[in-house]
Amino acid sequence: MDRECCWYRDVIEQADCPNISEGEEELLILKHQRLTEKCCDCPVFIESLARLHDSANPLATILSEVLSENCRQKNQIQSLVSFLDSKTLEIRFLHELGSILQSSVDLDEVLSVALTAITAGKGFGMNRAFLLLCDREEGVLKGYIGIGPRNMEEASQVWDEIIQNDMDLQTLAQNFRLNKLSSERAKFQDVLEQLTIPLTDKNHIVIKALDGKRPIMVEGAYQRTDVPSELSRLLGVETFLLLPLVSRNRCIGIIIADNCITHRSITEEDMRSLETFGFPVAFAIERASLYDKLHVELNRVTEAGRKLKEQQELIVRMENMALVGRITSSIAHSVRNPLMVIGGFARSMLKNSPVSDPKRSFIESIVAETRQLEGVLDEILNYSDSLYPTRDFWDVNQLIEGALRDTADIMKSLGYATGYTPGHAMLPVYIDFKQLSYCLRTVLQNDINGTGSDRSIAISSQSGENCVILRIEDHSRHTSQIELDHLLIPFSESRDLGTGLGLALCKTMLEKQGIPFVAQAGLIEGILYTITLPTCKEEQP
Repeated sequence: MDRECCWYRDVIEQADCPNISEGEEELLILKHQRLTEKCCDCPVFIESLARLHDSANPLATILSEVLSENCRQKNQIQSLVSFLDSKTLEIRFLHELGSILQSSVDLDEVLSVALTAITAGKGFGMNRAFLLLCDREEGVLKGYIGIGPRNMEEASQVWDEIIQNDMDLQTLAQNFRLNKLSSERAKFQDVLEQLTIPLTDKNHIVIKALDGKRPIMVEGAYQRTDVPSELSRLLGVETFLLLPLVSRNRCIGIIIADNCITHRSITEEDMRSLETFGFPVAFAIERASLYDKLHVELNRVTEAGRKLKEQQELIVRMENMALVGRITSSIAHSVRNPLMVIGGFARSMLKNSPVSDPKRSFIESIVAETRQLEGVLDEILNYSDSLYPTRDFWDVNQLIEGALRDTADIMKSLGYATGYTPGHAMLPVYIDFKQLSYCLRTVLQNDINGTGSDRSIAISSQSGENCVILRIEDHSRHTSQIELDHLLIPFSESRDLGTGLGLALCKTMLEKQGIPFVAQAGLIEGILYTITLPTCKEEQP
């Protein structure tokens, strides 16, 4: 040979061993490490060992056995190191996955992490996965979401994107949730709709895996009698894995995974790893589902509490208003009888007194003041009656035209011009006709101060969503919004008795029917009244 074997020397030079590369210079003086790492594979060493055999050296056989055993142990150690490296990566992956799942209570986030882990190359590397969840109320196992490519072109595009972006598992899951969750669900919608299996179908391979709570590897699906032909046709693969999701002995759902693109075989090691992965996923899905249900129930209880509070406040208001109604009704009836006697005598005296009578002016004052008091009593009694509206369906045009007809004479005598523009194809409204007529007449004849030069009132109606909207534009009266709001509060006026009570009474009447009544000053040249009348009973509180 061109080079003499250096295996018997304690210290060698760099040129003596071609197997020692740059950075391994310490092997030049470490004979034992050099023999185990470099000499066993050196052709010069093997040739030297062969010459020992040829010379019938008794050490040749022993050295050959030692060399063989050393190579075997070396290969075994390398295999163990490779196995430990893969397990270390798997443990790190499961730790990262568990940390993400443990911190999330959002179902979509949990599913995004789980399905991404199954299909990502940095995870378990399956091509496709479908999640089916148990619906106990309907008694079925129902397809919920799928992930993965449907053809090789799409798969290549996805893999290239992952390689270029070099994202970790959490980033991949977040990207999937934000950008692809809805599209993946829509992409596999046709498959998911057909993945509905009754939980009572105990002969179905999927239900067997779910009840057995152990993963099942299905091979040769088209030839197996326990695999329904529609399932094999739907998945379109011969081999797939059924991974049940079990949390605290409760079946949450099942994952169907396959390699429909690469057709890589699913090993027993893959099954064991996925089974370990299934436990935290099942627990996270169950927790997220319970959190969603708790959130829904909390919202329901909160809404019920809000409605209960509104009902309590309504009951208190109704009790207070009923008390006011009883008091005002009692006072009004007590005052009405003597007032009618006074008014009757005064009108009789006025009728029989000559024009030249000097006391006639006093009698006229008595008659006028009596008439005003009678009007106030009518408003008070109407306020009491407004606590108990009687509603039915009525035509809007009939309502408005009747109010205009009733007020025509007095409005004309005061110099007011009124007009009505009806809407088209309006539905009947659900109202108390008597009270609404009173409200319209009151709005038309109210005694707000600040009369302007434009004595016109325009009424219009139009259809809305489940309602008819009335707009009354009063250009003849002017006031501030603060004063107008003050007039809408019953008995809040400090001016002459009865001033402004009509509008307050209208607001009270309409509120009892659940009808919004809005009075706004300043939007137009005057006052704008808006009344929204419901067209169905369901709109009523």
